[in-house]
Amino acid sequence: MTRKTAADFHPEVLKAFDQYTHGDITRRGFLGTVTKFAVAGITAEGILAALTPQFAQAEQITSDDPRVKAEWVEFASPHGTGKVKGYLVRPAKVSGKLPVVLVVHENRGLNPHIQDIARRVALDNFIAFAPDALASLGGYPGDEDKARELFATLDQTKIREDFVAAAQAVRALPDSNGKLGVVGFCYGGGIANFLATRLPDLNAAVPFYGAHPAAEDVAKIKAPLLIQLAEKDERITAGWPAYESALKQAGVRYQAYIYPGVQHAFNNDTTPRYDEAAAKLAWQRTIDFFNQYLRA
Repeated sequence: MTRKTAADFHPEVLKAFDQYTHGDITRRGFLGTVTKFAVAGITAEGILAALTPQFAQAEQITSDDPRVKAEWVEFASPHGTGKVKGYLVRPAKVSGKLPVVLVVHENRGLNPHIQDIARRVALDNFIAFAPDALASLGGYPGDEDKARELFATLDQTKIREDFVAAAQAVRALPDSNGKLGVVGFCYGGGIANFLATRLPDLNAAVPFYGAHPAAEDVAKIKAPLLIQLAEKDERITAGWPAYESALKQAGVRYQAYIYPGVQHAFNNDTTPRYDEAAAKLAWQRTIDFFNQYLRA
């Protein structure tokens, strides 16, 4: 079966799907919007199914890959939900201490795609830790719709404290070199931006199409940033000029790329919005950036 891409869907369908995945419209609202695009025997439900993540087909590194060692761990989070649980991945063969990268998921919790991303990070010779914001509610439920519903009930003030606790805990691991980076996607991109304002000793942050911090918080950023944006992502990219102005005014070190012609979530290879060329380039830039700022 030929893999579908964003080009196979009307722009209004993609816009409605983005609204649906971010809680701006309901499932019924999405289906009602795209019904007029259901042609040639493809129903509105079929369109939704075609846009829904296909984790197994996109997996790059299996959970039992001998090149990595993965485990589930918990750290205390006294100012958050009490404890933060997540997926800790190391390279199987390690020589010396390694930098740590916090991998932050989208608004569905720690699904199989983000676990795969953590394994990819580990294969590039980092310690990767991917917290699950849904851990206090039982963890990622195995269903994207249910995950979004659960996510909407979280106390985001406490969840942000969980990410702060996770960052501090993994930096202090015995096999860490003391350098910490964060990469996040969509919701996680917003968390990457937040952690840059919150942690003065953060060494590098890479937000992928994430919500920008408040202008008054930008001056708190000490870490260098690598900002990855999508041209067709009206919701996030529209705010970039103001964010860039604040970064310049505050003297923050940053690199920013707006990838032409691509959609929000272009790095997520489980859905048709994935753009292979842009994703590969953005990922290589990410790893190069972490190598530059996190190695001793």
